[in-house]
Parts: sequence; structure tokens; C-alpha cells
Amino acid sequence: MIQKLKNNIFLVVSVLLCLFILVEVNYPQLAPQSELALFAMLGLIVVFLRYPIHSHFGEARKPKLAVKSADNPVFQTLDVVCIGSVIACFGYVVTQTEPIFQGFWLDGRSLGDRAGAELSLDYIVGGVGLILVLEATRRSIGLTLPLLSLAFLLYAGFGQFMPDGLFPHRGYSVQRIISQTFLHSQGTFGIALRVMFTYVFLFVLFGTLLERTGATSYVLDLARRVFGASAGAPAKVAVLSSGMMGSLSGSAVANTATTGTFTIPLMQRSGFPPTIAGGIEAAASSGGALVPPIMGAAAYMMLEIVEPAVTYLEIIRAALLPAILYYTGMLCMVHFAAKSRRHTPRNAHSSEETSGDASKEKRGKLLTLQGFIFLAAFVTLIGVLLIGATAFRAVSWSLLIVIAITLLGYLIRRIRGQPSNTETGVGASDLRQGINFLIAPCERAAQSGVSLIAAAACVGIILGVVTLTGIGSKLPSVLLPLASTNLVLALFFLMISTIILGMGLPSSVCYLLMAILVGPVLLDLGVVPLAAHFFIFYFGMMSMVTPPVALAAYAAAAIAGSGIMATGFAAFRFALVGFALPYAFVMRPALLWLNSDGDIPGLWTVFGNFSLTLFGTVIFAAAIAGYVFNRLALWTRGILFAAALILFFIPTDVQFVWIHGIVIVASIAIFYSNWRKKETHHEKPD
Repeated sequence: MIQKLKNNIFLVVSVLLCLFILVEVNYPQLAPQSELALFAMLGLIVVFLRYPIHSHFGEARKPKLAVKSADNPVFQTLDVVCIGSVIACFGYVVTQTEPIFQGFWLDGRSLGDRAGAELSLDYIVGGVGLILVLEATRRSIGLTLPLLSLAFLLYAGFGQFMPDGLFPHRGYSVQRIISQTFLHSQGTFGIALRVMFTYVFLFVLFGTLLERTGATSYVLDLARRVFGASAGAPAKVAVLSSGMMGSLSGSAVANTATTGTFTIPLMQRSGFPPTIAGGIEAAASSGGALVPPIMGAAAYMMLEIVEPAVTYLEIIRAALLPAILYYTGMLCMVHFAAKSRRHTPRNAHSSEETSGDASKEKRGKLLTLQGFIFLAAFVTLIGVLLIGATAFRAVSWSLLIVIAITLLGYLIRRIRGQPSNTETGVGASDLRQGINFLIAPCERAAQSGVSLIAAAACVGIILGVVTLTGIGSKLPSVLLPLASTNLVLALFFLMISTIILGMGLPSSVCYLLMAILVGPVLLDLGVVPLAAHFFIFYFGMMSMVTPPVALAAYAAAAIAGSGIMATGFAAFRFALVGFALPYAFVMRPALLWLNSDGDIPGLWTVFGNFSLTLFGTVIFAAAIAGYVFNRLALWTRGILFAAALILFFIPTDVQFVWIHGIVIVASIAIFYSNWRKKETHHEKPD
């Protein structure tokens, strides 16, 4: 009985959360702090409904609500207390901010007007609110971020006792810290939560709705048609479909769990070892958030952080060529690995081969409808952006188009008397229940997005302390002299710190912290601002496949039934091109359609830089895989690896053209020699 009530409340709050965001973002009625307070309140209620107080007492981090603690009155009471406290604390911020509640304002002034002279009740509410944010974050994503936030809070309170190397300051009172981190707009209700509210959650809802309409089936079928009977076709299907689906979800782990369910068994049936199959899927899924036009949450944070300001179209344009290079490198790695291991797609289509003609025709019609919905959504998104609309307005229109086309297709089938097909992703069974078709994506979006809401609120605590203590300006002043004479060294330090931080945090949260704390170092070294932010963004995503904490690889290993660490190292190897590309587009901002001044370069400049990097990507993949037309000797792999790094790192200035020429000629000579060796030995075709 209790569990059923929780499920019903969860469903209602999920729908309210999605509707509130969709309406308020497009037609704002509330003050900025009030809308963020309501957004956080609804998100944290879902967290306390979905995640138990400890994973031992429920199935946290799974789509279904925890059920094991349902009969425990103590834990149920704690959850009710937490939910009631969330409503009280965040509702207090709303009532003390919105003019409509002016009659309830304490001391006759709004919360903003009481800044610096808050009342005792303000501090009590703020302190309880901070505890709730920390607890919700702990439940939803683990201890790392809450502990980091606590460390910053302690730093704010006891900064006067810090040694010189830890950036001492005069210290602040508890009241001042609470005011900065919760009661006003520089902490919990700051930029991190603003980005989640304005951009991220709508795109999460967009992705879940597309999945509901059958995008997964369409993408997998499209990938199968593209690669046909080529070597390692099932693995190539995994790479392409994971890239396309990752652009929908923006989450490496969610993408692995979604597409990996189909692609990993497909690869295993065709002869790939479980470890390799899981590694390929994890590496491909981790790059999905880098694929425009949707991308990951960090892309929307750039809209608020990058200076000078950039538009969403500029971010999409900048992300396009690096995404092509990343997935080209992965496809080459997979192809060379498949040729080396003699993997053929003998079972890649076994399920299709055994199905009847009627079933094939039925599925073909279904995929045509799914493909139309899929393409219509993306055309709408890009088209609305091109006419100058904001990102949230564009995704809102795309949502409406998807809903309209899907419901229209359902009505046409009903008018024609065609039965609904429960095998479709279009949600035929939900459509029979009418409004449930719209409710299901809201529920899924809430399940996927509330952990990011809690994390964003918690990151706001850190950012509030950074602003209060001034550590954001002190840290770059210390790091800059360490790498002032060597840009590559500065990039290396930033890569290591981003990967380490990303091991315990969502990639978007990792990006936000690093962009604010360390990003100014790159700007002081003369790096194009957008290139600096993309550098951090890429390595935040690569932390998902970097052992020992490689969360995407963990999800893939669970599906493949392989060892966690072995799958993690396999994913790391297949994603290695993603560790080299960020250096390439910092050295060559033309890959982001930028020049050193941040303007758009000429087309031939972009083409030249892209061509060199593309060739470097191919030989990099060959060096890592150890195969081209034949197995490569170790010394040959070393030469190709060094050649690839030269093409990645050496600028395309006129004085370096001869170096690029020598590298290209030497690489082609090695490829030709390897091909001749195969012809000489009369090897059978693979």
C-alpha cells in the first residue's frame, strides 16, 4: 500500500516537473530564484521518493522505485520527513521572493532585500536546505560530490587556519556561508541549477520521448544497413548507433545501458570476446555526448560560462568535426581489430534471417514511421535554431513535433482499422491508454534527470564558496607559472585533474568545476576560449572509460558478463583517439571552425587542418590496433604512433609543412609496404 502510494506520488511529481519546466522556460512568470527553487523542490522530492537512504535498503540507481525498504517504518518516516522539509525550505524561498506572497514577507521585505541582514529563520531554513541538498546528492550519485562540498564549506569557515599553500583567507561566519550558498543566487540557485533548468532537462525529456517513439530500433536498423557485411559489422553497428543514441541521452552510462543491451550480444554472437564487445560499446557510448546537435549537459553550460558569449549553433558547429574524427578513429580501430581477429558478420543478422517475409514487411513499415519521426525531430531542432531561436525554444518545438506526428500516426492507424503493434517503440500499448503515452516519457525523464538536479544544486554550494573566498582567482595564479612556458604541459595538467575529478562525478559537473576553477589558466596562455572549454568537456567524458573508475565500462561489463577492469582497459584502448583529439583542436582551433582570434577561418584552412588530423586519426588507429593489411611489427607501430602525434600536435604553420609532408609520405610508405607483404605472401581474403 505504501509503495503504491509512493509510485503514484512519483508519477504525479514527475509530470509536474516536466510540465513546469516546459511552460516556465518558454513563458516565464516567476522570479529567477523562485523558478529555480520550485525546480529544485520537485527534483529533490523525486530523489527522496526514488532513492532509499542506503542502497542496502533498496534498488537505488535502477529505473524502478526502491521496494525493499517499503515495509520499514523508520526509513519510510525519514523519507517523509525529508520530503516535507524540502517542501518547507524551498517553498519558503518562493514565498519570500515572489511579490504575490508579499503579505507573508518577514519584516516587510523580500528575501533578496534582506541580503546582509537576514533573520534567524532565514538562516535556519538555509542550513536545513543545505543538508537536504547534500543528502539528496549522496543518495543519487554517491559520496564524492557531497564530501567535496563539505570540504569547501569547511574551507569557507576555517580559511584563516589554512597554511599558505592552501589559499588562506580571513574566514566567514556560519550565517554568511549559509546566505552565500543557499539563500541567494550565487550558490544553490546559481548558474549550475540555471543551466539544468533552462537547457538540460528539456533535452533529457526530448531524448526519452524519441526513445519512446522507437529511435533505438531505427538507429540500430540504420547502422546495420550502412555496414552490411563488412568486417566487424556488428561492432561498427555498435559504434554508429551508440554515437547517434548518445546524442539523445547525453549520458555515457545511460547510453551504454540502452544500446548495449542490443549491440553487445550482437557482437558476442559474431565472435567478439565479451571484454572486447563491452569495451567497444563503452567507448562508443562515451563519445555520444560529444555528437551534435543535442550533446551532453556541459554543452549547454558553455552558453552561460564561455566568454565572449557563444550561441548554441556555434557550439554545434565547433563540435561537428571533432565528433567526426572521434568516431572515424573508433571505426578504424574496430575495422583493424576485426580484420586482425578475422571477425566476420556471420551472425550479425541471424535474427532477421530467421524471420518471415510478413514480419520483415511489418518491421519495415514500422521503421519507416520511426525514421520519419526521428528525422523530423532533428530537422525541426536545427531549423528552429537556424532562424535565430534559443536552444530551449528549439527543443520545445521539436518535442511538440514528435508528439504531434506520433499521435497523428496512431489516429491514422485507428481510422484505417489497423491494430496497434505492441512491438513498436511508438508505444502502442501506451497510446491505447491515451494520455499515458505522454506520461511515460515524463516519468523516464524524471528518473534520468533528478540526479543531475541534485548534483547541480550541490555544485552550487561549491561555486558559492568559490565566489565568497576568491579561490577561483587564486588557483590559476598558482598554476599558471608552473606551465607558463609550455602549453602542452598546461594541457597535460588539466587533462589529469579533469580525469581524476571525473572519476567520481557526472561529466557535466566535472566540466563545470574545472571550467570555473582551472579554465582561466588556458585563457591566460592564449588558447581560444571555446577550444579551452571543449578541451575540458572532452576529458570530462573520457573519464567514463578511464580505469580504475570507468562507469560506462562498468555498465558494459555487466551486460557482457566480463571482468570490470578488463572491460575498462579495453574501453580505454578503443577510446584512445579521444585522448589525443583535444590537444589537436587546441593546437588547431580551425577544427572547431575558429581561428586564433575566435573568428571563423576560411574554408580551405578548415579543410587542410581537418585532412591532416583525419590522416593522423587513421594511422593512430592502425598503430593502436597493430594491423592494416597485415599485422604490424612493434617498431612499425611505434613509427605510426609518433607520426600521428606529430600530425595532432604540430601546428599547420608554413614553416612546419615539410614536417607534415615527411610524416605523410613515411606513413603511406609503411601502409604500402604492409600491403605488398600481404600480396607477396598470397594471403587469402578476409
